[in-house]
Formats: sequence, structure tokens, C-alpha cells
Amino acid sequence: MEFKEINYERRGEIAIITFNRPEVRNCVGPQTHLELLQAWTVFREDDTAKVAIITGAGDKAFCAGGDIKSGDRLVPTTPGEIAAHNRGERPGILGPTRWTDIYKPIIAAVNGAAYAGGLEWACFADIRIAEEHATFGVTCRRWNIGLADGGTQRLPRIIGMGRAMELIITGRVIDAGEAERIGLVNEVVPKGKSLARAIELAGFICQLPQSAIHTDKEAAVRGFGLPIAEGLRIEAECFNRLVHTPEIAEGVRRFIERDHPDLQKGGEPVTPGIPRG
Repeated sequence: MEFKEINYERRGEIAIITFNRPEVRNCVGPQTHLELLQAWTVFREDDTAKVAIITGAGDKAFCAGGDIKSGDRLVPTTPGEIAAHNRGERPGILGPTRWTDIYKPIIAAVNGAAYAGGLEWACFADIRIAEEHATFGVTCRRWNIGLADGGTQRLPRIIGMGRAMELIITGRVIDAGEAERIGLVNEVVPKGKSLARAIELAGFICQLPQSAIHTDKEAAVRGFGLPIAEGLRIEAECFNRLVHTPEIAEGVRRFIERDHPDLQKGGEPVTPGIPRG
């Protein structure tokens, strides 16, 4: 694969997808859109890639949204394309942001400004690690441009409707500390350290059995916001798909025999699991 506006890198079982246009604050243009589609397709379909990390090049921006200044069209313009987009037959404006079926873990290493579509990409991840100088905001509000890559749907699910509506309506920019306080960010790290911390966390996750992570993420994503009875039905469906597989049998054996990866390795724990005294 050859990319011009993103990087796709493998470090063992970890895939790192980097917005690579630091000269324009890692904004997404039409070519970036196509490359993101290809990169995320590779990750989704590659069973050897267990965790994805998304980050930005440089130290100024994670991603500052769509590259509006380029003059290239990002949005559908013909009636047919608009109708297809409305029906959910297109992946998103800034890449595959409308995909909801990647059930492998995704971590965002937010190394600077995450504005508008960049905030939406941060919300695409399951876990967000922000550098202390990172900032977040629906800055497109100032130019009467709407959110089109999941911001109106994912942001309320992450931080709650009240806080999300304030950010969406006002366009107020918040720093990493406030983002952590309201639950948008899971962890704040020093400048230049978000990718290293994301790789460390991804490495921990890779040490864990993967099947139940996938079915539990699927149940959480599909069931969120539904009536509890329907959510529980989805959870049961996902659980029962896995429960009689050899992977579960192996997990039960490991539990009974105390074959925990941390105990097996000795020394420092290799997973974020049970602390040992």
C-alpha cells in the first residue's frame, strides 16, 4: 500500500493510522478520504491486526476537520449521491466515519487540535488519550457548517446529551483537562507522549483473548440507546455466538488452571488486569 496523505504502519499486532498532512493541520481532503477508506478496510479485514491507533502527524493538530480551503468537493452534490448518502449507502464525508461494525478496539492518540471533523474522528475511537496541549471543539459552528461524520450521534453517547449540546451549539473549544473531566478523554499525558501511551495500552490489549472483546464491543455498540430489553437481547445474541466455541473452552481452562498471562510471564504485568501485591 502506498499512501500520500496518511500513514498505515504495523507494529506487531497493532495498526497505526496517521493523518499525515501537518502543513494543513491534518485536514481531510478527497484523497485523504479515499486513503482512510483503504486503510480502515485493511484493518477491519486483517485478523492479525488486533488494535488500531489513530493519530496525527506533527504536534499542532490531531485533525482539524475537512480541508475546505482546498476547493475540492467533499460533499455529495448530485441528487442521486445525496439520496444515497441519506440512505446510509456512503461511508462518510471524511472517510469511513459512518462505519459501525469495526468490533476490534480503536484508540485515538490526540496529539493536538481535534476540531470539527477531527473531533468526530476522535469520537470514532473507543478510548481517547490526549496530550496536555490538545484542544477539542465543534469549531465549524463559526462558519455555519454542520457536523456530518458522527459528531451529533457519538459525542452525546460519550459525554451525555447536556454537555454535548453545549459544545455543538456554542462551538466552544475546551482543553485536555476539561475534556478528561467531562469524560471525552480517558487519559491526559505530556506533550509528545500520546502515541507511546496508546501503543503501550494497545500492547496490553493484544495480550488478552480477543473473541470476547469483539462480541462485548458489538453488544455495547449495537445496544446503546435501545430499550434495556432489546439491549439484553443483543447481548445474549453476541454471548451465545461465542459461548460454545473452542476459544471459550480455552478461556475456562486457563481460568481453572490459573493460566493468567501476567502469572505466566512473571515480573511486570503484561496486561492491565488484576494488580498483584
